[in-house]
Amino acid sequence: MVKALTRWFLLAGALLLVAHLYPGVEVRSFSAALWAAAVLGLLNTVLRPLLVLLTLPVTVLSLGLFLVVINALMFWAAAEMLQGLNVRGFWPAVIGSLIYSLCGMVIDVLIERLFPAD
Repeated sequence: MVKALTRWFLLAGALLLVAHLYPGVEVRSFSAALWAAAVLGLLNTVLRPLLVLLTLPVTVLSLGLFLVVINALMFWAAAEMLQGLNVRGFWPAVIGSLIYSLCGMVIDVLIERLFPAD
């Protein structure tokens, strides 16, 4: 439970970092970032696998680059659902999702080092 909460808080911080680094993404507050991180996690858990499966031929033909589009769509969809997260269009969603994904990878490595599996 502590591991999941730590990851959630760090991902919310990553959203604030994305907003700080890239002007195409706005996050109004830390609480908005917490909600956005939760919604992004939910979308990536429920909707993303379905989209990946449905777009598998395009993904294979593009050598996996279409997954960037799917990630951007998840990022943009979360922004459309929430008032505290604003993404100014498709290309800002692409750039914002790339930065957020990189932060997520770093966070996952940190979490694994902080909370090693038994």
